[in-house]
Amino acid sequence: MKKTVVVGISSGIAAYKSLELINLLKEEGIEVLVIMTAHASQMVPVDDFAKASGNRVLLDLFAKGFDYKEVLKNRKVDHIELADRADLLVIVPATANCIGKIAHGIADDFLTTTVLATTAPILLFPSMNVNMWNNPIVQENITLLKESGYHIIEPTEGMLACGYEGKGRLEEVAVIKNEILHQLRRTKSLAGKKIIVTAGGTLEKIDEVRYLTNKSSGKMGVALAEECFLRGGEVLLLRANSAVKPRYHMPEETFDTADELFSIIKNEVPNADMIFHAAAVSDFQLCQKIQGKISSKSPLNLALTPRLKIADHIKKLNPKIKLIAFKAEHGLPESELIDEAFEKLQECQADAVVANDISRKDRGFQADTNEVIVVLKDKKQKKFPLNSKRAIAASLVDFFIEALHI
Repeated sequence: MKKTVVVGISSGIAAYKSLELINLLKEEGIEVLVIMTAHASQMVPVDDFAKASGNRVLLDLFAKGFDYKEVLKNRKVDHIELADRADLLVIVPATANCIGKIAHGIADDFLTTTVLATTAPILLFPSMNVNMWNNPIVQENITLLKESGYHIIEPTEGMLACGYEGKGRLEEVAVIKNEILHQLRRTKSLAGKKIIVTAGGTLEKIDEVRYLTNKSSGKMGVALAEECFLRGGEVLLLRANSAVKPRYHMPEETFDTADELFSIIKNEVPNADMIFHAAAVSDFQLCQKIQGKISSKSPLNLALTPRLKIADHIKKLNPKIKLIAFKAEHGLPESELIDEAFEKLQECQADAVVANDISRKDRGFQADTNEVIVVLKDKKQKKFPLNSKRAIAASLVDFFIEALHI
């Protein structure tokens, strides 16, 4: 069935980029309906958007010759009909003014009334001057929208139209298109499932100012949490304070140390159906705690001891939970990587282990891409070739729904 995306355009300089976006969406077979604010229509010709979308651009809340009697007779209101047709409503670019109005329920034009009337998911792609973006009022409005269920894809850093450089640049059009397609593929395949996802690296205290850690950014775990969230799962993201934040507003608890993470897991795992344990948990801790601050005037030897493996305790806390553990190795041949993954699977009684080689810069820690191999209990394996971590996450969730009968 053909999907309908309503594209709202507010008066940012980046409004012209929405023409390319509309063309890309049309190529995907998507019906595109455009709403422009009055100021946006003065920045980019309305006819250009009408031509790109193949539909009349909606501008005025009350068109010339508006007759309330006709509305009462036909029971048709344009912005309500449009709100009902939308499978997804996107505002690109979303200015500080537009964000502020929506955050506070102001509906004074075609775009904002449609936003308040629709029950479809809403995506906002902000674009503005860096100082405007960092303004506490704008950030407060962003937080209000996230808490209300709006999806905010934050701007990127770069040279801005005003000549400033910093965060405020509209996300790349190709990324926006992919985000829209991702949203349109939302399903309820995980509805009713309580899913925990761990993400990011832990810290191990050395003294009061120093600690040991690893390079994990949490990107893979967060991508999995987002994917499960988009499929209707009741997701709890356990995220390291140093890890990237999710794009979508979802329940989360944060941690710094492995002990903090394990404490949360002990509370939450007994009630969960599934856990993606993707966090990079410290393998070692200091043999002896050090008080105060160590002097830097003389050499120091640290004695480390292996610490408790959180993954080994998850099935003990909840034998029925589906456990997907992760195994990162450095520079191993593929056959040895598979052997290591299977050994880990047996040790922690996991239902599956996702293994990857972090020795290359284009995959694993901190990278936006990844390549993984999944090993199951019968030692069957499936390789997921190099792709974005979001794409890998989608493929993994598809695979586990079928392979583990979730």
